[in-house]
Amino acid sequence: MISKPEKSDSTTSKSPASIYIDGKKYPLSEQVVKNIETIIGFQTKQERNIPIHEQILDKIASFFGKSIFLYLQLIFFITWGLCSHFTPHLLPWNFPKFNLEEMGVDIASLLIATGVLVQQTRQDKLAEQRSHLNLQINLLTEQKIAKLIELVEELRKDIPIVHNRYDWEAEMMKEATDPQIVLDILQENLEQSTEEQKLDQENSNQ
Repeated sequence: MISKPEKSDSTTSKSPASIYIDGKKYPLSEQVVKNIETIIGFQTKQERNIPIHEQILDKIASFFGKSIFLYLQLIFFITWGLCSHFTPHLLPWNFPKFNLEEMGVDIASLLIATGVLVQQTRQDKLAEQRSHLNLQINLLTEQKIAKLIELVEELRKDIPIVHNRYDWEAEMMKEATDPQIVLDILQENLEQSTEEQKLDQENSNQ
């Protein structure tokens, strides 16, 4: 679990910015922290836009994909079976007795489906973490390339034997892409596309 990066106050401490991963503290560069904060801010903004009823459904669905839900099922069926055979009077509200011959296939199907869902949820989390890692690597690679272009341009200007000319492409490429600007443009385009689709649908209905 990755928590939001925490920046140190330069006036009170010279320690680098850091991030907590599974309770452990790791130092990070300011650029990495900025990228992570941008991604976290984007996710937080998207989560705020989700309606409350969908958030409730998401929480319920996520609970079904946790291992504890599978364990609760096993405990329930074992308790039900023991009570049915040894203390049937303890079954509440005229609860039917556990019959493995009649219910065995249904119970096995439910447990298998839950196990597959738990495994799929775990794989989805790993895939999400890999996508975040790839995004961070791509952002850092782009920013490092921009820094190298900037250094090469400065070196070209400082070497007297090299003709000093203005290269507008190099000037543009040495500016690292701000992920927040890219996300804002993407969000604006998505909202505009959604509005256009709604207008087209209204026009078609008319």
